[in-house]
Amino acid sequence: MPGYLIRRLGQALLVVAGVIVLTFAVMRLVPGDPAVAYAGPKATAAELAEARRRFGLDDPLPVQLWNYVRDLLGGDWGTSLHTRQPVRDDLLQAFPASLELVGAALIIALAAGIPLGIAAARYKGRLPDLSVRLSSMLAVSVPVFWLALALQTVFASGLGWFPVAGEYDTSLDRTSPLHLYTNITAVDALITGNWPILTSTLSHLVLPALVIAAYPAGVVAQMTRAALIEESSRDHARLERALGFGETAVLTRFALRPALNPVLSLIALVFAYSIVNGFLVEAVFNWPGLGRYAADSIRSLDTPAIAGVTLLVAVLYVVANLAVDLLQGVVDPRVRAR
Repeated sequence: MPGYLIRRLGQALLVVAGVIVLTFAVMRLVPGDPAVAYAGPKATAAELAEARRRFGLDDPLPVQLWNYVRDLLGGDWGTSLHTRQPVRDDLLQAFPASLELVGAALIIALAAGIPLGIAAARYKGRLPDLSVRLSSMLAVSVPVFWLALALQTVFASGLGWFPVAGEYDTSLDRTSPLHLYTNITAVDALITGNWPILTSTLSHLVLPALVIAAYPAGVVAQMTRAALIEESSRDHARLERALGFGETAVLTRFALRPALNPVLSLIALVFAYSIVNGFLVEAVFNWPGLGRYAADSIRSLDTPAIAGVTLLVAVLYVVANLAVDLLQGVVDPRVRAR
């Protein structure tokens, strides 16, 4: 296990280094002058020169890259041209709301996708299998913005079951002020016993989380089905049937654990995809997360903020992938030998 851990850490560091270099290159290729964006279109020549000096834009590219890496390692992700605040502080403020939304969506996706995949494998070629395959195909194929607007129209505007937009009812800030510890509203409301805000947050969370969960739930269901069918055709499964175990027991007690390996690998990909996919969902539901921050940054050509969002998503993907690799090594010792 230590050797496996060292190999995976080395690969993760190489990927992060590549992303840092790529992010730096994109910042320099984006049209526009960051100095003008920071100082304003009516800035004097002296103000522009001061802005260029502050951002090190007059230095040679190798020096700029070195300074960029040095600042990142020191915790300085640059200054937003739009908010005039450190990008790291902006991301720490916006990311918890996105993590709350995507975390809820992945819980829903796993809670629905794995049982549906098991049911499809158990009744392969029959009506439950066909129903799961069709529904998962629809979940994967439907445009996320269309699904968001459809759920919002039917369940929020039409039936009035859920709120239309927002993270929670902001009028509760006057009657039930929330004390922040993690900046994740649902978690902070839970640990402080703020039930009005917790209830409001959960009701606001349902529709956007369902929209984001649709794609990963469909993919997880299909992957679980395929992995279980393959695993249930191996020699050990035939032996278990010969010993008198039923098909459901063979799938859930013996085939499920090794079949979860490809599903775990998929989770890292789905997590990063859901973060990015959630940007559009956040815009539809007015959710105060990375999506709103990224949209504002793109509109104002805020290259440090855009680079910060890109780097954060990439690091999240690498960390999620590393965590899944380690979990696979624990679940299946065969993985550690690869």
